[in-house]
Amino acid sequence: MPDLKGMAYLRRKLTQKESRVNLRYKYYEMKEEGKRLNPVVPIELRGYYSAVMGWSAKAVDSLADRLIFKGFKDDNLDLQQILDMNNPDILPDSAILSAMISSCSFIYIADNAGDVPRLEVIDGGNATGIMDPVTGFLREGYAVLKRDEQKRPIMEAYFTPGKTEYYKGDKLIRTDLSRAPYPLLVPIVYRPDARRPFGHSRISRACMNLQSMAKRTLVRMDISADFYSYPQRYALGTSQDADKLDTWKAAVTTMLEITKDDEGEKPVVGQFQQQTMSPYTEQLRAIASMFAGETGLTMDDLGFATDNPSSAEAIKASHENLRLMARKAQRTFGTGFLNAAYLARCHQDDLEKPYTRDVLYLTKPKWAPVFEADASSLGLYGDGVAKINQALPGYFDEEKFEDLTGI
Repeated sequence: MPDLKGMAYLRRKLTQKESRVNLRYKYYEMKEEGKRLNPVVPIELRGYYSAVMGWSAKAVDSLADRLIFKGFKDDNLDLQQILDMNNPDILPDSAILSAMISSCSFIYIADNAGDVPRLEVIDGGNATGIMDPVTGFLREGYAVLKRDEQKRPIMEAYFTPGKTEYYKGDKLIRTDLSRAPYPLLVPIVYRPDARRPFGHSRISRACMNLQSMAKRTLVRMDISADFYSYPQRYALGTSQDADKLDTWKAAVTTMLEITKDDEGEKPVVGQFQQQTMSPYTEQLRAIASMFAGETGLTMDDLGFATDNPSSAEAIKASHENLRLMARKAQRTFGTGFLNAAYLARCHQDDLEKPYTRDVLYLTKPKWAPVFEADASSLGLYGDGVAKINQALPGYFDEEKFEDLTGI
């Protein structure tokens, strides 16, 4: 076939991207090591203090949990049947979550013994391809289907139009033919653009940097808390012949007796100025504010509660950026799910002349509302729908009202 890069090229391409995807998964799973503390912290203390931050996971989950795929409307090829036979409560959510972490996930379409094709989600660290920027399909694709305990590939697949080749090691073990017009590996992309057709990760470089800064602040705060609990004291003018002072007893006792010497002199006892925790809490709050601005979250989402509880409308207003991000994600993810279901239908029906993509120009993905309607909103929606239907009879039917409110 013309203009194919080949499996070796795609394998090298995946190797280059794999480490960056794994890094973002580490941030999501809160397993990143982070940078070492600065030289101000003694080396002997670095092993005793650590911190874990879940802000990157919060940034991903807060958006992914609001994207609820409900299926297709005007479904003239019965694509919903394929989705219903492939764990509809798990498959879309898994693809969305993986795409937000690694910028792109893939839906792999496989044979299922003459039944409905099996759909499986593969994360961006185990699959790649060459994308057609016009259609959003792949021209060719490559995926690692199974790895050993050392994370080395032991089962691979190479996808081209009309054919899927399976390799174990470097040996071709099986070839599955298909009459689908594109490779049976479909990308699900988060925020693609002309320069990066495979999208951008929700865990951006700024998010990773801010989370690392917050972790270092927490470690410093933890170290300082010990000094805050036991402030340093001093005694001036003690006799050289006096018994050595028990420092632990001096720190924790409620009554400390120091007698005068033979000349009637007594030492001067004092305490160094106690360290305050305020700079660390203020720094952590400033970092949280920058992280919230980067991800469209609020300070409440990151654990900094506001003084007064917000109403449902106030919560929606404060999450306006998050709502816009969700709308954008719905458009790109919906196209990916439609492409995957279309190829699965072509593969299952196995027609000599497969369906063309334009037969689905009326089929649209359906999503639940980003924010669920509360009681006060329903009253406002009801008044608005009644007035619009009075001016334009029948404009708001049951389906449109469900798209608006989720009911």
